[in-house]
Amino acid sequence: MDYKLTSYNERDTAMIAENIESEKFPNMVICLTGDLGSGKTVFVKAFASSMGIQEDITSPTFNIIKEYSDGELPLYHMDVYRLEDVKEDLGIEDYYDKGGVTIIEWADMIKDKLPEERLDIKIKIIDENTRVLVLTPYGKEYEDICGVIS
Repeated sequence: MDYKLTSYNERDTAMIAENIESEKFPNMVICLTGDLGSGKTVFVKAFASSMGIQEDITSPTFNIIKEYSDGELPLYHMDVYRLEDVKEDLGIEDYYDKGGVTIIEWADMIKDKLPEERLDIKIKIIDENTRVLVLTPYGKEYEDICGVIS
């Protein structure tokens, strides 16, 4: 079952991220998809801030993975946009069981490397400010999260 949430501005997107963060657990995986400028990094920044992470969150486009360890749990922020044609194993799956929260931007580029249990969030641009976030939970823990925040 999909859950749809409407965001009318960046603050709304941040509040959705903060609500999801309040339900976080070790080894949580969130997979973000959406066009450029849809708000994926806005979501990650708000999530990280709610975790108590003080570092400036930027999209790790050229690094692929950025690790933040100064919050309540470690945060592994991935941007896999450039990995569509990469065939070698970069160890992405190793992060799923490291006890932190993994958030993957452009997750649709690595569908075959995603864990079975995860929360998919597709961010659709409606207009300059409005977004619809479609949450698709895979697994009971993620279904419970969606039930709480919807």
